[in-house]
Amino acid sequence: MKAVKLFASIVFAALFINVAVADKGKKSVALNVDTKGSKIHWLAKKVTGQHEGNINIANGSLTVDGGKVTGGNFTIDMKSIVCTDITDAGYNQKFISHITTGDFFEVEKFPTAAFKITKVVGETITGDLTIKGITKSVTFPAKISVKGTAATATASIPVDRTDFGVKYGSKKFFDQIGDKAIEDIFTLDVTLVAGK
Repeated sequence: MKAVKLFASIVFAALFINVAVADKGKKSVALNVDTKGSKIHWLAKKVTGQHEGNINIANGSLTVDGGKVTGGNFTIDMKSIVCTDITDAGYNQKFISHITTGDFFEVEKFPTAAFKITKVVGETITGDLTIKGITKSVTFPAKISVKGTAATATASIPVDRTDFGVKYGSKKFFDQIGDKAIEDIFTLDVTLVAGK
């Protein structure tokens, strides 16, 4: 009788462990990025001033496990880029036409850019950023919040455009450019909102 009880106890314990492991596996969920609630603001500087604007997020997801963001990705619609600080309509159109050509982001050939999280340590994110078909690893601090089946992440990501083949107006490649120089680093302020 004792042997039967012992056997039953072992079987019960094994079932309990299997269920617990299965439940643990179910905690990892992919939350879809809300493309309307999410946004990217860009800022680029030059010797004589700066320009800024917005770019749309086409799609993406954040992976949440145990109440923490552990992974994710998003796609940027490069054709949606706008400049918000140039008020003259004609000049604004000329500016956008220029930065979407081969001198800068060549959006007809590369209509999207992308970011994929490869590691999250505390509130530091490392991931692969792809622009113009070139992928580079970038690391930056982020503010991350997970509440139930909703997650938000905000970050300011400095990007060296020359790493992605965007050399126009860079002092690295044009020594005598003077006050027409454009800074190599531009900033992407990203806000991701994701949920079920």
